[in-house]
Amino acid sequence: MSERDRIRGGAENRRPRSDSRPARRGSGRSDDDRNGGARNRGQRAARSPQRGVQPARRVAYDVLRAVSDSDAYANLILPTAIAEAGLTPKDAALATELAYGTLRRRGTYDAVIAAAADRSAEDIDPAVLDALRLAAHQLLATRVASHAAVNESVNLIAAAQGRGAAGFANAVLRRIARETPGQWEERIESTARSDDERLALRTAHPVWVIRALRRALAAEGRGEELDDLLAADNISPEVTLVALPGLAATGEPRRPFAPTAYGSPGGDPHRVVAASGGTVRVQDEGSQLVALALAAASPIRAGERWLDLCAGPGGKTALLGAVAHQHDVHLEANEVVPTRARLVRKALRAVPGDIVVHEADGRVLAAEHPAEFDRILVDAPCTGLGALRRRPEARWRKTPADVANLVPLQVELLSAAIGALAPGGIVAYVTCSPHLAETTGVVQEVLRTHDDITELDARAVLAGVAESPIDLASDGSGRVQLWPHRHGTDAMFLALLQRRDAAADRTTTEDQGD
Repeated sequence: MSERDRIRGGAENRRPRSDSRPARRGSGRSDDDRNGGARNRGQRAARSPQRGVQPARRVAYDVLRAVSDSDAYANLILPTAIAEAGLTPKDAALATELAYGTLRRRGTYDAVIAAAADRSAEDIDPAVLDALRLAAHQLLATRVASHAAVNESVNLIAAAQGRGAAGFANAVLRRIARETPGQWEERIESTARSDDERLALRTAHPVWVIRALRRALAAEGRGEELDDLLAADNISPEVTLVALPGLAATGEPRRPFAPTAYGSPGGDPHRVVAASGGTVRVQDEGSQLVALALAAASPIRAGERWLDLCAGPGGKTALLGAVAHQHDVHLEANEVVPTRARLVRKALRAVPGDIVVHEADGRVLAAEHPAEFDRILVDAPCTGLGALRRRPEARWRKTPADVANLVPLQVELLSAAIGALAPGGIVAYVTCSPHLAETTGVVQEVLRTHDDITELDARAVLAGVAESPIDLASDGSGRVQLWPHRHGTDAMFLALLQRRDAAADRTTTEDQGD
């Protein structure tokens, strides 16, 4: 393993900040000043050109600040920031690596910074801390020259927070630069209180996430794959495109499983999307597979009614819409958040036909349409632990409390969808999370409370969709769990539930009696 790859780290979630905490180092201002006018001045400075700072680093720093201060999503704001800065393809690639790499390994870098500064990272002004994190990533995980990483980060801090903060940062970064990545790895791991904490520092995952992933793999009898999974979470995924069936041709290189999936030819994939008029989109292969599995779960009859109950931002909706158009099926979509509903409508512009997009609580909408739909997709709100490769900041934002809050909603959405199924109808329950409480736990709870539901063999259905053999481990059920390290996809979960047709059951019983 190279030196640049050796330090990957992570740490447990930090405690909430206390209002009574003393002023952070790197500021010299009171908490009130720093959290008010000073912070706003820092944001304005970060958005303006800084003397002696490369544009790619400036964009990466702006993204880090937006994620820290505004809970922004890096994958949503980075493309816009790159475009507004007019970065060349080379600088765009550097900005992406710096922003995503820093966000992924934030926990480790905080541990390194704390050791070098001899104080908790929480006690350092946020604007200064983000610049230190950016520099630490360059020093410990890239081939960027040490002097460039230190000097430009100090310039960023000087512009945002003043000379006093810049002097503090300069001292911290020069201490970090004096030791190798391997030495820092050994140093911070020596502070771990348990094997899981040591693994967290090494692999940039909070301890609770590591334990949840371990349990999910163990349920399949594949617990030994944990290290491979954690490593896969820290590798930027290749861009995958979807060619909407019947509307666009699948390009090259083809992805191994979804017949609609292929790799980006290089450059900005959004140019390919724009040139296609939206019939080609960026979409993870796992997301494509679970949508296609719902369509393939039983023969499609013309005139069926389908519903995407939690549709935002619309990728799966567009794919289902294209399939529905091929088979003369009526599709509706629903998204409770208006801004995401607009994204769904935008995604559907390339799909022929009039697809209604509702804006309602999915539970309420389903209750208003009892026994009306033949297929329903419930892509439930979840922790997103299956997409840590693509959403680097998510691992540091989520907590076990999020799971506890989401599970009741997931159960209610799936139960409501079952009520909206016509006899013989099928619901696909999907999450972008492998956490057992959000996956198997939800399905088991719904099966326990609904005696008119049969679980289908989703593994067999998805294997039938896949273009090549796919390694789907079994936990004894027919459910599917995809994995980044095994399938090269997000960790998508799929269960297929069918509402029994009482009339068909009676006919079968009578025939057997004859």
